[in-house]
Amino acid sequence: MTYRYYENKEHASLYRKYMIREPGEVQGLILSYLEKKKNHYELAVDIGCGTGESTRFLAAHFQKVVGIDISKAQIEEAKSVGAPSNVSYLVGSAENLPLEDSSVDLITTSVAAHWFNIEEFLRESDRVLKPNGCLAMYSLHPHYDLYYKDCSELITDAFNEASNFLIYNHGGGSVVEHMASEYKQIFEAVHYADKTRVTKILLKRTISVAELMGFVESIGMFQNFFLKNPEDANEFLQQLQERILGIMGSSSAETELEIPNNYYCVLACKSGQ
Repeated sequence: MTYRYYENKEHASLYRKYMIREPGEVQGLILSYLEKKKNHYELAVDIGCGTGESTRFLAAHFQKVVGIDISKAQIEEAKSVGAPSNVSYLVGSAENLPLEDSSVDLITTSVAAHWFNIEEFLRESDRVLKPNGCLAMYSLHPHYDLYYKDCSELITDAFNEASNFLIYNHGGGSVVEHMASEYKQIFEAVHYADKTRVTKILLKRTISVAELMGFVESIGMFQNFFLKNPEDANEFLQQLQERILGIMGSSSAETELEIPNNYYCVLACKSGQ
């Protein structure tokens, strides 16, 4: 099943502002894997590119980089940021790529493969990849441990309770199962013999409670809630902030806490035959 989120301008702007940045360790892992498989590469394609952060990273390493997303609003947001001259963006779906056969050296997808019809996406990837072309799909665990003084467990429970409410009441249950399994099923669906799955790539970051609420507001399930019932969605967000600040014993939404994000990555290489 293919999901459609992030399709209005306001949501795309929120997503660019508050999305969790992927660690350089993941990007370095992908490039290192590719270098072992190919000694020359020209074209990289970032599927489900969103507002283009992961797309722009690739610009320094390829002659040409194309970011593709099904959301026109996300593509417009990506274009508004500006990018190196070798980066371009297209509106398109992961299951029907607007690319020629055997034309791509590297396909990446950052925190997006769980939204795709994975079998159709893998067939399309195989069609457009060159011999020895590589595929990299990475994401992060959907549940978070929050750390603040001696109340970390209570804050974590409150946040994940709210997260579960969004997941199981406003879409995305099966998607989150893919994320929670660290792409185990997606890895098993890849038919290439040369493949690997790397887990437990940790990125520690410090954010304010206000930024944490911005992240919640930016995710697809909250936006689905908001479209159905904006008053209840805003009340949900306000109550979550008040609950977390109450546990922390703070009155300021600028109070900072720590979140270690747990990333994982599936890497695969098409046969050279």
